[in-house]
Amino acid sequence: MTTFDDTVIAGVTAHMNADHTGDNLMIVRAFAEPTATSARMLGLDSVAGEWVADVDGTEKLVKVPWPEPAVDRAAIRTQVVALCMDAYNKLGVARPEH
Repeated sequence: MTTFDDTVIAGVTAHMNADHTGDNLMIVRAFAEPTATSARMLGLDSVAGEWVADVDGTEKLVKVPWPEPAVDRAAIRTQVVALCMDAYNKLGVARPEH
């Protein structure tokens, strides 16, 4: 497992939480907590992303594995996009334009 430095993690999570809140929720609903009403990304490593989800008024920490390991910063983006597309497909929801 590869860990990324705090600057990389902060950059990815800030971007996901500012620009992709709907994607965060779809990922969590598809692969961890189907009844989540909100989700924000907390962290990541080479094998999974970590989110906190609101489930029935309680915050729940969830980890969702990437489709393939993320070995560097560029691969993180590739894996987040792949996971997001998989989530929308699994839920049968059209992904909004970004």
